[in-house]
Amino acid sequence: MPITIPEDPFHRRLHHIAPGGLTSETAQTGGMHRRAAISGKTVGSSRLWMGQTHVAPATSSANHHHGESETAIYVVSGTPSFVFVDIEREEPVEVRIDTKPGDYIFVPPYVPHREENPDPDLEAIVVIARSTQDAIVVNLDELTWNGPVLTSR
Repeated sequence: MPITIPEDPFHRRLHHIAPGGLTSETAQTGGMHRRAAISGKTVGSSRLWMGQTHVAPATSSANHHHGESETAIYVVSGTPSFVFVDIEREEPVEVRIDTKPGDYIFVPPYVPHREENPDPDLEAIVVIARSTQDAIVVNLDELTWNGPVLTSR
C-alpha cells in the first residue's frame, strides 16, 4: 500500500508501533531474527530504519555488513558480543566487544562484523537504528581475518 505524504509538512500524523506491529519482512542474517518497526514499508520513512534484533542463546550471527548505513545499536537485554577486525592496529586483529543492557555500539558503514550471544540460556535483544531507510544486510563468508581475538569490556 503506497504512502502519500501531505504537501503541508505540519499536518502529518505520528505513527505508533506497538510490539505486536513489528514485522519480520526485512533483511535477515543467519543466527538472528530482525523485526522492523520504522521503515518505508511500515510508516513511510525515507531516511531511517529502526527495529529489534533477537539473538538466541549460544548463537552467533553470520558475518555481515550494512552497506552504506551507519548503524546504532542499544542493548536491551542479554550480554551480546560484537566481533570485528580492527585494521587500525599495526596488524589487523579480530576484536570482541562484550556488552550488557544499557550499552551502545556504533557500526560504521561497510564494516564486517557479527553478533554473538554467549549466554547458554538467555536470548539477547537489541534495538537498531540505521541511517538508511532499508535494512541493508550483506552476508559474508568471513570477517577476512583469522588472527587472535582481543576482548574489550
